[in-house]
Amino acid sequence: MNANCHFSTGLLGAIALTLGLSSCALPSGGLFSQGAAKTSGVPLKPGVRYEVRKALSAGVPFRPSEVKRYYFVLESPRPPLIAATGAAGRKMTVRTTAYCHDEADHLVYGARNALGTPLRFGQVRSAAADWSRYPVGTRFRITDQPHIIYEVDDYGSALVGTGTIDIYKPTRSLMNAWGVRHVDIEVLQWGSWERSADIMRDRMKWPHVRQMMRGIQERMYQVRAGNSRTPVTAAL
Repeated sequence: MNANCHFSTGLLGAIALTLGLSSCALPSGGLFSQGAAKTSGVPLKPGVRYEVRKALSAGVPFRPSEVKRYYFVLESPRPPLIAATGAAGRKMTVRTTAYCHDEADHLVYGARNALGTPLRFGQVRSAAADWSRYPVGTRFRITDQPHIIYEVDDYGSALVGTGTIDIYKPTRSLMNAWGVRHVDIEVLQWGSWERSADIMRDRMKWPHVRQMMRGIQERMYQVRAGNSRTPVTAAL
């Protein structure tokens, strides 16, 4: 058998393979590239550029121009937004400050939090934080104050992008006495990303709110991706 026969046989075999597939995903480079094979049912690899070929039905004359090609790249999983989220009971050391409702930047809101409800200073006390790190409704206890529960119900522009928690104090003297402290806390209950996003959706004109919203959306994306247990495969 001469060289032309070998080439003809190989080409016909490749064409037959193409006709036998309804569709398949191949690493970019095509059907004739080295190592290319049908990958139906095989998990896709992040960062690899795949070519999807929609082949003709069996029995139809082979016309390469009618074989449709599509390309896609599976993105790698996004890194965790923060390390401070998880199950209740998590303990950590955080930087805390204090604020008062009669400070200049809070006068317009009075003694009310971001929910529009009164700031609290009782057994349960108000705290402000970056909601993309500590979503609204997050409850925690400071180790040195075991009988007091703090709940994140407020936020502030200076807190966005930081891990600082601002503790509400009803008077300036109490605020100044607190100052800046690094304290150990125990998270009793994590708040809700969805509720945080719902509350801020009508406040997007503010840059710090938009920044928090981006962080919340990123976090919600990761939670949904983590709950998806079905692997993505090339069964196209």
